[in-house]
Amino acid sequence: MVVFLALFYSGLCAAQPSGTVRGVVTDGVSRQPLPFVTVQVRNSSPAIGAVTDEQGRFSLTNLPIGRYDIETSLVGYEPSITREVLVSSAREVFLEIVMRENVQMLSEVVVRPRVNKESPLNEMTLVGARMLNVEEASRFAGGFDDPARLVTAFAGVAGGVTSNAISVRGNSPQFLQWRLEDVETVNPTHFSDVSGVGGGVLTALSSQMLDNSDFFMSAFPAEFGNAISGIFDMQLRNGNNQTYEHTAQIGTLGVEFGSEGPLKKGARASYLFNYRYSSMALVGDLLPDLVGDAASLRYQDLSFKVNLPTRRAGVFSVYGFGTKDHYTINNNLPDFKALGNEDIQQTKAVGGVGHSLFLNENMFVKSNISTNYNFNVGEMNHFDGETEHRVLDMHNTKYDVAFSSFVNTKFSSRHANRTGFTATGLFYNLDYQTVENPFAVPPGEMHTVGSGSGHTMAYQAFTQSLVQFTDQLSANVGLHGSYFALTEKAVVEPRASLRWRAFPRHSFGIAYGKHSRRENTDYYFVKTPETGDELVNRHLDFAKAQHFVLLYDWSIFQNLHLKVEPYLQILYDIPVGNDGTMSIINQRYFWMLDALSNDGKGRNYGIDLTLERYLYGGYYYLLTTSLFQSRYTGSDGVWRNTRFNRNFVINALGGKEWKMGRNRQNMLSANARATLQGGERYTPFDEAASIATQTVVYDNERAWENQLNTQFLLSFTVSYKINKAKTSHEFALKMINATQAKEPSFSGFNFAANRPEYYMNAISIPNISYTINF
Repeated sequence: MVVFLALFYSGLCAAQPSGTVRGVVTDGVSRQPLPFVTVQVRNSSPAIGAVTDEQGRFSLTNLPIGRYDIETSLVGYEPSITREVLVSSAREVFLEIVMRENVQMLSEVVVRPRVNKESPLNEMTLVGARMLNVEEASRFAGGFDDPARLVTAFAGVAGGVTSNAISVRGNSPQFLQWRLEDVETVNPTHFSDVSGVGGGVLTALSSQMLDNSDFFMSAFPAEFGNAISGIFDMQLRNGNNQTYEHTAQIGTLGVEFGSEGPLKKGARASYLFNYRYSSMALVGDLLPDLVGDAASLRYQDLSFKVNLPTRRAGVFSVYGFGTKDHYTINNNLPDFKALGNEDIQQTKAVGGVGHSLFLNENMFVKSNISTNYNFNVGEMNHFDGETEHRVLDMHNTKYDVAFSSFVNTKFSSRHANRTGFTATGLFYNLDYQTVENPFAVPPGEMHTVGSGSGHTMAYQAFTQSLVQFTDQLSANVGLHGSYFALTEKAVVEPRASLRWRAFPRHSFGIAYGKHSRRENTDYYFVKTPETGDELVNRHLDFAKAQHFVLLYDWSIFQNLHLKVEPYLQILYDIPVGNDGTMSIINQRYFWMLDALSNDGKGRNYGIDLTLERYLYGGYYYLLTTSLFQSRYTGSDGVWRNTRFNRNFVINALGGKEWKMGRNRQNMLSANARATLQGGERYTPFDEAASIATQTVVYDNERAWENQLNTQFLLSFTVSYKINKAKTSHEFALKMINATQAKEPSFSGFNFAANRPEYYMNAISIPNISYTINF
């Protein structure tokens, strides 16, 4: 019905709307603007093109609505192609295109255009990363406008439904580092760590705010530290500095409004902001069987960026985002007497000031001062049928202030270096109380498991060089160092990678990296009933990993691309408990109760395969397969499955676009994604002990031995966009987990059945929305 009304409405649009693509072309290493670059719309008839001015800027106006590939060429540089540029009537497109300088004379080599989707944005990265196109987060089924959910379609990445936690190549989601504007940031998701440590429910950063970003899966360059699984390096885009543009959306998940434009007409400065208020209550009332407990979620967020170029003092930017989340639920399951209510509140605020300055035509410095504020309250009560007992009471306030800076120098077309440092002040105030066994009836007395207040410092420094031996052979070598003042521990990490384009369409690569991370601040302030006020984890060292990666990259045809990456990761000095089987690799909850030591190990190995057809001729597809093993040892030295050892993840994702309307200016888009993945691992119950004690007792001798059933997830997105002269309207239906695949919610003792059970929950998340751009 919605599509029919949209089609009827589109018939009223007789004028042919058009759009504009503007942008800047720069040297990929020095970031200097490149003049006299030829910019052309591929396969256009008649030919559409432009030439960049002295500032590297170009503009393509009056483009018919649709998708385009933009090619750039300049003598002395590799040609480049920017694919899948979507032009609409109500929003200008701004592209930042980078080109790589040739180190050989053109007559010596066969030049093949460099495709933007085949390489990460970070020019120092040769292996183990992928560029994330933010438009894909809206278009790809299962993305749900959430970059974290989108990347689970990539090879080597696994996720679920109830949480957007990212498990990279069998690692714990908490081993991933989130970055914003080149600085480490708090997990930018709503209800982070509630449904599982390292994840959340939905992103706190709207796709209206994000620019294209990089996702690193292993052996990342030396500029990145404090992570042992992956890096999500997100960038905020600049607002339009010539035209005011606005977006409003209303849907079953809530409302959203965004705006951007010049701070002053004729000036180069711009602003961009977006606000969202969301409640799952409406969709919960309409479709209670689909969303389940998620109907209790309430959240809102505000994000912004102000870009301030100057004539001689460089470019300043002011950015940030804030969230306010509330989740309350009454677990009224009469068969599980030891259940009650939960109340969780979170507030986050992130802000920063960035500055970049060219010292000369081959050197620039980029600096950033930022702060992250995180306030959490978690309370849980259990009801035993007669009395309500408080079993969890956790409050923490954490914030940090960081200053980072690096100098980027292009010595020649063959050699570039980036060297920098980060100093972070960490401030904390923690008070965690819980009972020894929250599932017991009655659950016992509350006691402190973590407390502390104060501050400490963390320091990081790096240097790395990109060496172009020839146009076909490149290497990156670097060194990263970290020091944590609280524990007085330090670590030095070498990194190296090599990439060889053996033939115009075939490349090979190899990479190695030593990586480390400090733990969540909470972990260092654990207290146990046996040790009183002693901080039993104050001595912890960095957890460490060594990554080895191979790469085969084949551009089969112009629009078809294959990538194969075998890998091995060796984890060591992993914090583990003294019970023999506990390891932070398998940590599920955001609180820590155990005394830890760096006696654990881990081992991940596998192969990732990606076959991608870029969007051309109105359709695209992405096929990925990951086959892997993820194992660990606790303090007993026995090798076991990790919680994330799914063994395989297979994704098939694709979509089709149709131009419609009297002038073919409107677009109908249908997209689907199917995921088949092994279930997570779990520890079986000790049923005899559980029945004897009438509470949950696990058989830890068989820790993580069992596996949940294989999951089949189906998600889809259908949208129809109507383009008019100055506005566009979009009607969309997006659905995650249409197959109602179940995931474990909690474990408890079922008194009616007289046995311990995992409670399985099936949640599907639908969103019907209307968006107007004007």
